[in-house]
Amino acid sequence: MAYSTPMDSQAKPVSMSEALGQSETFLSFQEQISKVAPIDRPVLILGERGTGKELAAARLHFLSKRWQKPLVTLNCAALTPTLIGSELFGYEKGAFTGAGTRQIGRFEQASDGTLFLDEIGNIPMEVQEKILRVVEYGSFERVGASRPVQVDVRIVAAANVDLSLMAKKGAFKQDLLDRLSFEVIYVPPLRHRRSDILLLANHFASRMAFELGWEDIPELGNDAVRALQAYDWPGNVRELKNVVERAVYKSPVPEINAISFDPFSSPFGRLGSRPPAGSEQQAEPAAQDPPDLLPEANGLPLKDLSDKPLKEAVLILERFRLTSALAEARFSQKQAARILGLTYDQFRGLKKKHGI
Repeated sequence: MAYSTPMDSQAKPVSMSEALGQSETFLSFQEQISKVAPIDRPVLILGERGTGKELAAARLHFLSKRWQKPLVTLNCAALTPTLIGSELFGYEKGAFTGAGTRQIGRFEQASDGTLFLDEIGNIPMEVQEKILRVVEYGSFERVGASRPVQVDVRIVAAANVDLSLMAKKGAFKQDLLDRLSFEVIYVPPLRHRRSDILLLANHFASRMAFELGWEDIPELGNDAVRALQAYDWPGNVRELKNVVERAVYKSPVPEINAISFDPFSSPFGRLGSRPPAGSEQQAEPAAQDPPDLLPEANGLPLKDLSDKPLKEAVLILERFRLTSALAEARFSQKQAARILGLTYDQFRGLKKKHGI
């Protein structure tokens, strides 16, 4: 299920289908969200990068009494400190150079709904003062305005840093932290919900296969399963999604075995590195045409088909052409049929005949 909500400067879908899990840790986390969602109070969501804090905020909103009203997001890390205030509270025409028209801020956009402040630890202290006033009195003033604006907004905030430690160091306003933390929800990292890894991996693999037009659902081989379960996942669910999608699109067969965790690994070494002085670079071997062999016939050269009985030679050649076309078409059977000049039904019949 996907919900369209005003996110950042433009609306984008929030894919709730990625909020998957069956581990006790994940179910307990979801139960905490469900319990506090109907309570019309601020909620603070804390978690590592890639754990799904935005998904948790969306679930809080859509399980609340405000679910039919706007869910508006501001990524505080994406804006400079001077812009955050005008984005949140808006400004009047002529308030500063370039303010040609009145601009409605995120608080007004989220009226009667939910405002999700992502990476709230990046908000400067002077803006925190104004947010505190909105939380306490439900009013604020646009930049350049003299009259207050009244709003009814539920604030959900998120951070991947220790806000209580920031407050102790004077880097975050303690009064605001107290108001925002009616409930604090910690999003569990993926390494603490390992029984969900394969569930999520299969979900991401199936979605990627659908995007690529594959008709067969990819399967994770034993090597891939062991690698995914042994990895520590510092990037959490977001990293898992990238790793699995990359493995699917690079795989020549529906069974996924090769898993690469580092997309920056290069056969030429790290960028900027140089070979030691005086060392010789080995010349790359000249490219050679692949031998014209039939793997399905244990490496039998094509020319040797002439020594085979006609029926056997035809079967070998048919199977070779079918598997080659499937690999070329990324296992899209319709595309493979087009490559061979067959109808889809003819292709399916040959595929069944050879047990492919």
